[in-house]
Amino acid sequence: MRLATLFGITLSLAIGIGEVTLPVTQAVQLRDGLVYFVQPPTLVKATTTYNEVNVWGATYYFTINLPENAGESLQKVTIAQKEGSENIRYNLDDTHAFVGTRDHKETQLQLGSVIGESKTRTVSVIFDPPVTPGQTITIALRPVSNPSFSGVYLLGVTAFPVGEKSHGQFLGFGRFQFYSNRGSW
Repeated sequence: MRLATLFGITLSLAIGIGEVTLPVTQAVQLRDGLVYFVQPPTLVKATTTYNEVNVWGATYYFTINLPENAGESLQKVTIAQKEGSENIRYNLDDTHAFVGTRDHKETQLQLGSVIGESKTRTVSVIFDPPVTPGQTITIALRPVSNPSFSGVYLLGVTAFPVGEKSHGQFLGFGRFQFYSNRGSW
């Protein structure tokens, strides 16, 4: 447990129950410094603007809810392609994030960096400053183009709390189905 949590619990017990209400933000931190979310975020939805193969100008949206009782702010999200017959390449400089959903965009979030790792087919989105608990956010990732081959593409989403040694919480898969452009011949 963190020192702030212990202090908050001790202070509320010393003052007496019912007299003073102090908000206590808890975080799970092991002795070796590994930090966990108390209540992990959830992947609400993953959508794309276009689901046809070879389409340019698509955006992949990943909406994540960071609950009020998360215990820690959100520092980083990784999106890793786990399935699909073609590696998806991204325009990393076009990545952005905002509070809200694809259909209801609110405040733009500042990104520290967006890093792509082609070997592991992973994109890491780092928030600077970190996202505080109690918000629903959306990451907008721009592929160079949709894959050339139709089929199901699974993109695993993992969230990391703030901390030098933070434990990533797997939130689930964004499932994208891409279809061939079949013209009427």
